[in-house]
Amino acid sequence: MRTTRIAVAVAAGVVMMAGLTACNGGGDKSNGTGGGSASGGSNDAAGAKSPLDAALASLKAASQQTNGKNSAKVEGTTKNGAMTQTMKGAMDWASGMHMSVDITQAGGPMGGSGKPMKALYTPDAMYMNMGMPMGGKNWIKYDYDVMAKKMGAAGALMKDMMNNNNPGRSVDLLIASGKVKEVGKEDVRGVQATHYSGTLSVSELTRMQTKNVSEADLKALEKQLHATGAKNETIDLWVSSDNLLVKKREQMDSKASPYDSTVYYSDYGTKVSVTPPPASDTTEYK
Repeated sequence: MRTTRIAVAVAAGVVMMAGLTACNGGGDKSNGTGGGSASGGSNDAAGAKSPLDAALASLKAASQQTNGKNSAKVEGTTKNGAMTQTMKGAMDWASGMHMSVDITQAGGPMGGSGKPMKALYTPDAMYMNMGMPMGGKNWIKYDYDVMAKKMGAAGALMKDMMNNNNPGRSVDLLIASGKVKEVGKEDVRGVQATHYSGTLSVSELTRMQTKNVSEADLKALEKQLHATGAKNETIDLWVSSDNLLVKKREQMDSKASPYDSTVYYSDYGTKVSVTPPPASDTTEYK
């Protein structure tokens, strides 16, 4: 029972982070085309920007504005195979990731109580409160270095995400790919926003979304994704008129475990306070 509960917590924490901040832009962002082909991106004879260049310029402004806010409230739903997970809370990325969220998980091979679990994230570790004590302690601590060793490539990616990510990274990823188009104007929870979309291959995704992951782990991660039948991921972003990311959706076409995550961002600049639980009330994952 204890092992199952720990596994549920790990799955919940990792899947939630994958949906929230998985995308870490790579390449040279100075011209907005770092990692991918920007064919069709040149200006026309009259000097007007092409649709691609216009989209890249808008996303670059969104990245700068979003990254500069340092914090936001978040709410989202992630479906990964048979598992569905919802989360709500707030995050601060001013100096590494600090986040406090409530996660509810249902379905999947390990099930889920359907009751919210409190999760705290710091630049060094993730803390999960399962809602019932384990060995007399209410919290489980998952040190990212330990997870990197235990989970291999996926653990190395988790550690990288927690040290280098924020909501603007998903914007940076599409900029770096050079593969993006404007879909149109849409309403997002009462906010008028511009919808952008792009599709990347698994190979592009694994190499653009990581910063400090070894070449061996990158190859292993790419192999793991291909083993699930995944070939591409589609990223949709909604940006408000004041250049802030208000919604993100990521979909991966894995045959074994389809992935679909939607996250809403609001109240940029909100105050976020994350205090790790005392060691006396914490069990460490080893």
